[in-house]
Amino acid sequence: MKELRYDVLLFDLDDTLFDFGMTEKNALHQLFIEYGLPNGLKDYFDKYKAISKVLWDDLEQGHTTLAELKVERFKRLFLEEALDINAEVFGHKYIENLGKEVHMIEGVAEMVSNLSDCRFALLTNGFTIAQHARINGSTLKEVFEVIVTSEEAGYQKPQPEIFEYTLDKLHISDKFRVLMIGDSLTSDIQGGNNFGIDTCWFNPHMKNNITAIHPTFEIQTWDQLVEIVKSKAVETK
Repeated sequence: MKELRYDVLLFDLDDTLFDFGMTEKNALHQLFIEYGLPNGLKDYFDKYKAISKVLWDDLEQGHTTLAELKVERFKRLFLEEALDINAEVFGHKYIENLGKEVHMIEGVAEMVSNLSDCRFALLTNGFTIAQHARINGSTLKEVFEVIVTSEEAGYQKPQPEIFEYTLDKLHISDKFRVLMIGDSLTSDIQGGNNFGIDTCWFNPHMKNNITAIHPTFEIQTWDQLVEIVKSKAVETK
């Protein structure tokens, strides 16, 4: 049989395996309709995205928590737009809506099938309830040996502790067997680098890397990951 270059694959979820842009827009649109704002997505989405990005950056840097982020992004939006809406209730309903949206990125199912000899784990900063619901509603339901969320672990990417937590659950000590795959340089790639494992930047839109963060690999399609994992394989008896 052939020995794989990596046999333990850690995946990010949003904008790596699943299309979060579509998920986010659908979840917000349905909620705005529920609140009598059928044009809410058009009117407020850009402002919401700007606010949300600031808070997610704060989360990565340890300046806020996921629980605070869930409410604060809507609190800030409603305050700026003078909307009389309870941000806590809205935020809770939004997470429920996220869990109903399952939009797998093209090529993921084939990649999983082609790497069936590997052990798969999911490592996400997203909300536990929503992430589990989306995975359970997809064809990836039985794929992941371990699903780790930042809420569960008490740490978030890029903190090395969340990677340590994940490998402990997998009973893995050999970091050379492990590859972290994700779309975020500051979260997934920096996190993997901080922990001392190889990393693969999923960059389908061919964004320029203007940071000082360097992934081990960069891919645009999932068949490229298959090639990497199976590359330099050696024959074993």
